[in-house]
Amino acid sequence: MSFLQLSSRRLAAAVFISGAALAGGIVAARPALPAPRENVPADTGNIAPVRTPPEELLHLRPVKGYRVELVAAEPLVHDPVAIDFDADGRMYVVEMRAYMNNVQGTGEDRPIGRIMVVEDTNHDGAMDKATVFADSLVLPRAVKVLERGVLVAAPPYLWLMRDTNGDHRADTREVVRSDYGDPKGNPEHLANGLLWGIDNWIHNSNYAGQFRVGAAGPIEYRATPEEGQWGVSSDETGRLYRNSNEDPLRADLVSSHYAMRNPGLPAMRGVYERLTPNITVWPAHKTPAINRGYRPQTMRADSSLAHYTSAGSPTAYIGDRLPAELRNNLFITESAGNMVGRLIVRENADGIPTARTAYDRAEFLTATDERFRPVNLANAPDGSLYVVDMYRGIIEHRFYITGYLEQKIRERGLEIGVGMGRIWRIVHDTMPRAQAPRLSARTPAELAGLLASPNGWSRFTAQRLLVERGDTSVLPALRTMAHSHADWRARLHALWTLDGLHGADRATVFA
Repeated sequence: MSFLQLSSRRLAAAVFISGAALAGGIVAARPALPAPRENVPADTGNIAPVRTPPEELLHLRPVKGYRVELVAAEPLVHDPVAIDFDADGRMYVVEMRAYMNNVQGTGEDRPIGRIMVVEDTNHDGAMDKATVFADSLVLPRAVKVLERGVLVAAPPYLWLMRDTNGDHRADTREVVRSDYGDPKGNPEHLANGLLWGIDNWIHNSNYAGQFRVGAAGPIEYRATPEEGQWGVSSDETGRLYRNSNEDPLRADLVSSHYAMRNPGLPAMRGVYERLTPNITVWPAHKTPAINRGYRPQTMRADSSLAHYTSAGSPTAYIGDRLPAELRNNLFITESAGNMVGRLIVRENADGIPTARTAYDRAEFLTATDERFRPVNLANAPDGSLYVVDMYRGIIEHRFYITGYLEQKIRERGLEIGVGMGRIWRIVHDTMPRAQAPRLSARTPAELAGLLASPNGWSRFTAQRLLVERGDTSVLPALRTMAHSHADWRARLHALWTLDGLHGADRATVFA
């Protein structure tokens, strides 16, 4: 049974709010090394050339029926690692410009990181304007646009930055936390995420805590276990997903903060549960420049990557511009293998979710360009899926560059060609591109109506705006929606919006 096909949507919403559910997990196991494929993947040659965005596009290979479109590239963006959107669809891009500019990783402490505001001013689907929102940052890694400002993560600080005059440039900076990652630590293992969840808390990866932002007052913190490595995502039910490099998908089946009630509890079932062991992957070309590629369990005999070694950014698709079969599927970046995988999550008869790959000997998006480095994904305002491509030769941090990998980097010319980056849009042949909605000027009643939108970005953004603005005039409409709307997703968002506005009552929750 699908985890979305529940016998009672109202009961499911009530249970989700109360957090009264537990489920088991799967025992980890390394997969056996798969046999070489019959069709040996293409070899990119001894030298991996630096390509322009149009040239790279020719080397991107989505599965049949899909295509890739360019949203933004250098010089608008450089070394992008994460994106977020404001209520009107402007894209905020995190640029980690000092990361690994050479094989020694020198100069990473330079304050040259930036947050860019990138816009499509003529509505043709391609960004054409970029404004520096914030600069002088050291290895920034996450961003979240809010009503009261923009959260920016640059270890050890989590900043709240505000644009006070509407020019899309930060005028003030306020420290929210000073423990958001060790600036001397490994950049591959520092705090990130900043996902606004359906429960109105901002969730993180690689960080032991979450935040809540209301209409007024300070940003609230509560402790959680430290989970995941890079990226955190929510499906339509609000279930949270994370992963680590060789552990492609885990999920919280209950809110992880409950695990902190007993300080003597080393682990809690239902929190950060493994949904699949590491699984076989199928890059489009030979991948010799993989760290520890000399190990037989890492590479096939045909020199292609055998399983995930840099899994990141697990992203549940919740949009409405790709086929319905993709909804709530999890997309996983594999930057070292130049690909994006697709996992399907289903519950068994006992309600325990597991994940499997969507394709037989194929991946959702692959590339024969060795510099295609998908490091993040995002549900976009237009209902599509965006891919953040750091586009570079070196993707491993110096802490993990072995003598073997350094040799491969130099042999293939991967040390040259930095300071680039692309953002791609995944679309389907049967669905025309939609315009990004503009929500900032919507009335509270209009935002409440958007909780029933088929586009998950619109639902989550409308909920966030209602909660942040604190307008209780919509409480009657939200209670009606929670009681009787035909779409279970609208009922669920209405319940959580009521909770965020302190308007949830027993009659509505248990109706």
